[in-house]
Amino acid sequence: MKKQTLPLLVTTLFLLTAACSPQSSPGETPSPSASAPAGTPTDIWNALFQHTPVPWTTPLPPLEPTILDATYVKINPRLATPFPCKRCPDYALEGGLWKLSLSKGIFRIYYTMNGWRSLGSYTVSDDRLYLFNDPYCNWDTGVYKWRLEDGALVLTEIDDPCLQGLRAANLIDQPWLSCTPPNVEAMITDHWQKPEGCDPDNS
Repeated sequence: MKKQTLPLLVTTLFLLTAACSPQSSPGETPSPSASAPAGTPTDIWNALFQHTPVPWTTPLPPLEPTILDATYVKINPRLATPFPCKRCPDYALEGGLWKLSLSKGIFRIYYTMNGWRSLGSYTVSDDRLYLFNDPYCNWDTGVYKWRLEDGALVLTEIDDPCLQGLRAANLIDQPWLSCTPPNVEAMITDHWQKPEGCDPDNS
């Protein structure tokens, strides 16, 4: 009798353990900063262009070219952390390659070291750049003074409360180098000093 009871108890305990094990909720959706899609950094960057901003508080600007339209890169020299954090604060200024795209009223920013990314809307008026509809601070509008200097975009904060200043600290930390060739000849021949981090197709 005891020999017949033992297998039954083992089977019952196994089923109870499986039923009580934690499971992820099918309705949970990880935030962009919490996880990155599978693929190389280039895959993730290209996938970001399949998304467009949400008009959280401000209507989307028209899809028209602006004077700042380009892809920009910067390599932050802070490489003291060989293992980048997976849950850094949004826009946290960490070492490594950052990419910024300004294209027809849509800005996209991507940190290649851990897959963090965001996007939103922007407009340009004279020497002012306005950022808004950012999902990480959708109520805030960032205002910057901009200038193009030797193929680089230099931003100076006027007012940006996003994430208690983290976005501004990141954007103004150093010049953003343009991935756009300086002239037609350079574009055709590809003979120019392309900044490190620019994609082969300059996108």
